[in-house]
Amino acid sequence: MLNNATVSQLRSLKLQGFAEALQQQQEQANCLDLSFDERLALLVDREVHARGDRKRARLLQRAQLKYPTATLEDASFEGVRGIDRAALMGLALSTWVDRGETVTFAGATGLGKTWLACALAQYACRQGRSALYLRVPRLAEELRILHGAGGFRRWLLQLAKIDVLILDDWGTGSIDPTTRGDLLEIVDDRVGQRATIITHQLPIEHWHAWLGDPTIADAILDRLMQNCRRFHLEGESRRTRGAAARAAVKQQKEKEDQKT
Repeated sequence: MLNNATVSQLRSLKLQGFAEALQQQQEQANCLDLSFDERLALLVDREVHARGDRKRARLLQRAQLKYPTATLEDASFEGVRGIDRAALMGLALSTWVDRGETVTFAGATGLGKTWLACALAQYACRQGRSALYLRVPRLAEELRILHGAGGFRRWLLQLAKIDVLILDDWGTGSIDPTTRGDLLEIVDDRVGQRATIITHQLPIEHWHAWLGDPTIADAILDRLMQNCRRFHLEGESRRTRGAAARAAVKQQKEKEDQKT
């Protein structure tokens, strides 16, 4: 019989997958007919997969995605033009992360830009990559806190190691000189090395005016556009379409209730 002390020792060594697989082998008579090497191979394989699952869970948790459950498999393109499943999957399966590319999703509100960005980042996490979601309009306040606490430089170094960075709602609201300079630092650390996803409504030709300072604007745009894939989404807002559908269902239900 399996010695419980052995299982306890495996768990203390953080070999959770190994321990669980070993217990299961003891409970399955057909596994006992396998050779030592075969059983060991199965145990090691279980531990490798368990560690991979834990790593992916940690990466997804740290990514702080706005839509953590968004997946490429669930992407819907009904009523949206400018991107389709083939284009999205082609991007996801390419070397865009390794090449440190910029991906932009442009379009009016409600077309799913942020959702698609999160789905791409979620897929990257499933492949063992790190990701992080940042909302640009909220970034100024967070940066002020970091500067005030003296933690900006350390945060910047940590951010430079993130494989996929989402900058959501780029070009929304005004931008102050400090945040503008910080954005240049963030972008400069990533060019050609780490991937960046930007969602925006403001057309790219207006980014220069939004950034304000001509020198910094030139530097940011030059770095972002060096290796960039651009998607412009068009169509009816999903939020509007969803509200209309719910209203129609409610109206139909009211009619049926009146008949009864």
